Amino acid sequence: MKNKYEDAIKVLEDNGIEYESVKHPPAFTTEDADKYIEGKIGCRTKTMFMTDQKKRRFYMLVMDDKDRLDMKEFAEIVGEKRIKMASEETLFNKLGNEAGCVSPFGLINDEEKEVQFYFDNSILNEEIMTFHPNINTQTLFFKTEDLFKMLKNMGYEVHFVDLNK
Repeated sequence: MKNKYEDAIKVLEDNGIEYESVKHPPAFTTEDADKYIEGKIGCRTKTMFMTDQKKRRFYMLVMDDKDRLDMKEFAEIVGEKRIKMASEETLFNKLGNEAGCVSPFGLINDEEKEVQFYFDNSILNEEIMTFHPNINTQTLFFKTEDLFKMLKNMGYEVHFVDLNK
């Protein structure tokens, strides 16, 4: 069986990315995770995995964990009539992740490179980002610019969007 944490760390190390890892009890929500990393510097993010109605197109969005997503607005941004959160089954089949563990590291398992990646401009100026490394018992801290470097090297284009205008 693959080690999801080690796979995420390998991507960081292969890209020469410095990171800090904080081990904690399982965190199933961003609120839970925030308790365990309180006092540490870094933008608390939430990563959402969505799909169109027919599950033919897939979207990953990173935004501030305090913001709420207007699904209708996001659907308009990506040119869909409607989008929805991907089911746990779709999430697992596409990214190998369980709910509560969604992060850009899930793209490691998107072999067909079908997921489109979106990033909310409101957190673009944050120097450090936080993400689960495909497990919810650790949180990684690393530079925002390194996130984009990693995604580019993985073959993803980052689409920058203005949410919550």
